[in-house]
Amino acid sequence: MANLLLLIVILINFYTLGSARLVACIRGVALQGALLALLPLATHGPTGHALFLGAGALLLKGIFIPLLLLRTIRQVRIRREVEPFIGFVPTLILGFLVTAGAFIFADFLPLAYEHHEGLYVPTSLATMFSGFLILITRRKAITQVLGYLMLENGIFIFGILLSAAIPLMVEAGILLDLLVGVFVMGIILNQINREFSSLNTDRLTALKE
Repeated sequence: MANLLLLIVILINFYTLGSARLVACIRGVALQGALLALLPLATHGPTGHALFLGAGALLLKGIFIPLLLLRTIRQVRIRREVEPFIGFVPTLILGFLVTAGAFIFADFLPLAYEHHEGLYVPTSLATMFSGFLILITRRKAITQVLGYLMLENGIFIFGILLSAAIPLMVEAGILLDLLVGVFVMGIILNQINREFSSLNTDRLTALKE
């Protein structure tokens, strides 16, 4: 069950990298967050710890933050990612390469025996690299927020392996950092749109002291 969820997460990475529609990208990342909310239960069973972590991930990653992003694009009337720094097809090729590299690299890591056959580590690395690709190849600030969310999703997958050893407050702190980061990006989005009537980050080069 866990490996099936992780395979779908990888497919969503490719879907987001190759999609030009912001609404579709937001829904894809929301679906990815909802699937990751099931991962603690699939990994550790229905314990109180896993239920709390899954519920927090579902509320933040799968519902609350995607709704905020959908509300934002309705207000600024943006539907597509126009003229990315790197085209969608080259980005997909890079995504495939970094995913393949993540699986190869994971084989050389000194993992515990029970984690050698799982997809946790390669999926975590592939998702982090995919989020990083979106951050550096997209012009729209709101798309870069999605890249940040995917990057955090990769960290979340890796953290699932350690959730039995990490105190609950540390995991709650990670989710809180995600929420605060998105709110900060929301303020930045509002200011960019107010000053330039656009969400293209390359317009920031026009700022002067």
